[in-house]
Amino acid sequence: MFFVKLLQDTLPLHPSYFGAASQQYITDLLYTRNEGKNTGTMMIIAIIDIDDISEAKIMPGTGMAMYDISYRAIIWRPFRGEVVDGLMIPAELKYTVEGSTPAFTDNDDQTIERSSQVRLRIKGIRGEMGQMYAIGSIREDYLGCVFHQELFKDEEVNFTDTVML
Repeated sequence: MFFVKLLQDTLPLHPSYFGAASQQYITDLLYTRNEGKNTGTMMIIAIIDIDDISEAKIMPGTGMAMYDISYRAIIWRPFRGEVVDGLMIPAELKYTVEGSTPAFTDNDDQTIERSSQVRLRIKGIRGEMGQMYAIGSIREDYLGCVFHQELFKDEEVNFTDTVML
């Protein structure tokens, strides 16, 4: 699910960047370091706005300035039982080259070709520092393959709304 969350971070600033543009540099650094960051439990999609930038604290011995920043961001956090769209290859399906194109099939009625968009229900999630892993299932009603890119070869298709699992 997507949420708006208040987050905090501490950013260092080298003495060579002290000056009139230091606030702008800190703001740019916050956006480049945190947008798109995967924390293991959530992914920061976009920073909405910055609520507060503290006064600089000079670190003894290095001369670096440390800024405490609080900001609001749109985050994505998956939950067990949530239905998501993504591009994936389930472990239960076996690769076969029978037919016109190579595909993954369970030798029943499900066939998923490469570049297919799949709708699945998340069964389990495990997070580590900077990485997130999920196991999903397509064995329910209205789940499974929902889009074959091969059907739209001549059209431009955008997968920006999909989640890579």
